[in-house]
Amino acid sequence: MEKYQEILSELNNKIWDYSELKFNEFNSSNAIKSLLAEQGFEVKSNLADMETAFSASYGEGSPVIGILGEFDALSGLSQEAGTLIPTPREGINNGHGCGHSLLGTAAVGACLLLKDYLKSNNKKGKIIFIGCPAEEGGSGKAYLARAGVFNKLDVALTWHPAGGNAVLTGSFQANCQVYFRFKGISSHAAGAPHLGRSALDAVELMNVGVNYMREHMEPTDRIHYAVTDTGGISPNVVQSHAEVIYLIRSTDSEKVKKLYERVCKIAKGAAMMTETEVEIIFDKACSNVISNEILEKVLYDSMKKIPLPIYSEQALEFANEIKKTISDNDLNSDMSLLFVSPTRKKQLVNEYKKIPMANFVVEYSHQETFIPGSSDVGDCSHVIPTAQFVGACFVPGTPAHSWQMVSQGKEEIAIKGMLYASKVLADASIKLIENPELIKLAKKEFIQITDGKGYSCLIPPEIKPNMNSKK
Repeated sequence: MEKYQEILSELNNKIWDYSELKFNEFNSSNAIKSLLAEQGFEVKSNLADMETAFSASYGEGSPVIGILGEFDALSGLSQEAGTLIPTPREGINNGHGCGHSLLGTAAVGACLLLKDYLKSNNKKGKIIFIGCPAEEGGSGKAYLARAGVFNKLDVALTWHPAGGNAVLTGSFQANCQVYFRFKGISSHAAGAPHLGRSALDAVELMNVGVNYMREHMEPTDRIHYAVTDTGGISPNVVQSHAEVIYLIRSTDSEKVKKLYERVCKIAKGAAMMTETEVEIIFDKACSNVISNEILEKVLYDSMKKIPLPIYSEQALEFANEIKKTISDNDLNSDMSLLFVSPTRKKQLVNEYKKIPMANFVVEYSHQETFIPGSSDVGDCSHVIPTAQFVGACFVPGTPAHSWQMVSQGKEEIAIKGMLYASKVLADASIKLIENPELIKLAKKEFIQITDGKGYSCLIPPEIKPNMNSKK
């Protein structure tokens, strides 16, 4: 790893600086493609109707192992690096508040290590870096899965930066995101209210209807909405247009489809009540995550084998200062604690309170539970056996999508966590190459869980990626 440490650190810092939003990560994806091409990887661009989606492969024969990389940022999280208070970057609105600059860079590092392994050992096998855009609100992997990009892989591995070290198990929710655009008739709100038909009334009635539906959903379902167009700022004009966007979640793809259909009925009912018209615009969706115990154990073994980072005194001082901004509630929500029991979580939170950075790997135990929240890794996991872990790049409990996470993204603690993740991904992949029986077992488990059913994308075939992220 020593020979790649500098170029990986530079790559992370570039992507962090670019802070590009979903489907518009042109500089970030080009930086990764250029680096991998220089290192002898074969690059294929513009996958699945997405200009920033690509693959980079090295080697030949089987097994074919996919390493998933992300590199998109978040809007509204502008923040200087290495600061201890919210300090927006001048002229920049976005920030890497979920650590995707680190996520993609570590995946690149793993591929470089695997290239060296295949070459020096004269081994058969292929490693493919899959450049996955728009995880944040775009479901890039769903479009990749729909286009068959993952079909060529035997297994896929990935990771996510967090405040601790743990294998992710169980499942995340399936979801779909939809715009409901209402069209009415404008009129003078006082002089001729009877001639108007309010699109804003339709939006409000729809929201009321959905809120009444909450009593009649499964406890694990989630529905969120935001009004994106109120129809104007004058109360004396009956609003002729209004729009609301809904994010609908359930525990699996079939359930989210049914929930979506119920929400659509409410939207149509609101249009009928107000004598307006409604246009339903499907934006994106992703499937629930299917975990794979065989691959999870492989990752856990590698996490225990690879030495955890050792930090400088200066880095630990910075971590301790950031720690002062982290609450106990934040600690309870760290990604590394998502799948542990309440009793064990309490013990681990107490451990996190005592230390500036996580210095242990959370004990692994396969779970069939689910976590509220979604990830487009789910679509890949419906195509081939997939597993993921989280690695400590931030102070334990650092809230996702926060200024604190952006601030830490270029610091020593983040870089060393990223390098650790590279080594874990590479070591786990080497185990799979050297023990093909593990891949057979992972595939057998995958077929049992899915009942041999093929992947079905939640996104209708006519829907293309929404490139207009700025709107």
